[in-house]
Amino acid sequence: MALIKLEDVSKLYGFGDATTVALDEVNLVIEKGEFIAVMGPSGSGKSTLMNVIGLLDRPSNGRYMLEGRSVARLRADQAAKLRRDLIGFIFQSFNLLNRLTVLENVALPLAYKGMPVAKRNKQASAILERVGIQSREYFYPNQLSGGQAQCAAIARALVNSPKLIIADEPTGNLDSAGSRLVMELLSEIHLSANTTIIFVTHNPELTRYASRVVYMHDGAIIHDEKTAFGSVALRARQVLYTLPVKTVEDDLAGVSALMKAIPSKPPIRRKTRKHRKVSDKNKVAR
Repeated sequence: MALIKLEDVSKLYGFGDATTVALDEVNLVIEKGEFIAVMGPSGSGKSTLMNVIGLLDRPSNGRYMLEGRSVARLRADQAAKLRRDLIGFIFQSFNLLNRLTVLENVALPLAYKGMPVAKRNKQASAILERVGIQSREYFYPNQLSGGQAQCAAIARALVNSPKLIIADEPTGNLDSAGSRLVMELLSEIHLSANTTIIFVTHNPELTRYASRVVYMHDGAIIHDEKTAFGSVALRARQVLYTLPVKTVEDDLAGVSALMKAIPSKPPIRRKTRKHRKVSDKNKVAR
């Protein structure tokens, strides 16, 4: 049985002439244990798809089955409970509460379940150790680097041992080192616990971590590609290698080409002091 199954799922916003089609009859099947990257230009429907899969939004049309259950039949409280127990969310902006310590932020989902303070703090601390920032558990979010803050957000997503992790641009606010840290961590989680992970990205290089890449455009899935771990997906590679890459060598080559393109001019002869004197005498003679 598939973990996620979407059949002709559409999502519309607005009414009449102002209607916007965010998802257009999407069909998608995701098995347990897959590591999926979702790519596409801004406005292609990636975040809306994540919201529908994560039970943050309901489809306008179509059928969504989550672990064999129809989402349309769930009451709001049932959807909230399923979301809390089954799904972990990682956001681009981290969404950590600044007034709470890292430990308290990570333990928050357990507080919603009614777990006693001592037990939830112990469990949260263990998760922070797993993601490598246990030494920062009594820090506040504004005292963390971007990579550390995202690791804390990942720990919060993991604390309930979810079957599904949804990450919307998890490396969008990070530098290259922080991005690698986060993706290596997600990869380790995927391999060790066989957790299903769906992440949105604009970076073709990050498809190296995925086992499958889904491409979206105008609210529809236009391509679905399986890929080998460690390799950039074929379609993503086409995008990657059409982007201009500027290096010092490129700049020097550009300058060299420019110099060759400019026609050479005869050297300008500068008048010496002797020549200027002769010239002045000639003017007087005239």
